[in-house]
Amino acid sequence: MTESSLMTDSELSDALRALANPTRLQLLSWLREPERNFSLEGAIADPVEVGVCVTHIQARVGLAQSTVSAYLGELQRAGLVRATRVGKWTHYKRDERRIAQLVATLGHTL
Repeated sequence: MTESSLMTDSELSDALRALANPTRLQLLSWLREPERNFSLEGAIADPVEVGVCVTHIQARVGLAQSTVSAYLGELQRAGLVRATRVGKWTHYKRDERRIAQLVATLGHTL
């Protein structure tokens, strides 16, 4: 990665803040292998291509849907996941390019 493709200090701070919560960190980890980590019975979209529905994520983590949505929103604002609407449901998928950028930035700056 070139230096121009590294995260800004503000972007890095946002990403690290999002990952500072153990549950958000766990969600991001689980989303790495959605078919392995979530019961996807009744899924209406491909979890690898589109992402995992909040309903399936909420069932796995065992927290209120509003809490799970807030956690995923924080990861999305940090650029670590992308949200896609499928009908009335929101699906979340890791943004692998952005995660690689985070890792590269940490390797370059620390």
